[in-house]
Amino acid sequence: MQLNSSGLQALSREECLDLLATTPIGRIVFTEHALPAVQPVNFYLDGRSIVIRTSIGSKLAAATRRAVVAFEADEFDPELRTGWSVTAVGYSRAVTDPAELDRLAALPLTASAPGSRDHYIVVDAEQVSGRRIAD
Repeated sequence: MQLNSSGLQALSREECLDLLATTPIGRIVFTEHALPAVQPVNFYLDGRSIVIRTSIGSKLAAATRRAVVAFEADEFDPELRTGWSVTAVGYSRAVTDPAELDRLAALPLTASAPGSRDHYIVVDAEQVSGRRIAD
């Protein structure tokens, strides 16, 4: 990790992935009607891939057409003034293979919104970066 002049430490890819694995909620950024859209989501880090469970007819499901998306998760303690932020960019895809659907259904990934959530989006994180607020 390198500390820059603003007091932030740049994180390695492995450190970023380790931090992503510690939190169940993040934000996905995708394009909707030619404009950027941001949606909070429950997710699970499956190796180096971000897995999101949603409904087939959701706005988010539209982001699965091999589109480039960004994903961000963070944690901040205002009392201690410590925290981190990780951003991943990559292609999203809808999961259609029955064997992969069965495997993903077994992951400890729950959706906080009510209703059927049997559609999976996987973001293959190609670029990952992060910062930690130095204490």
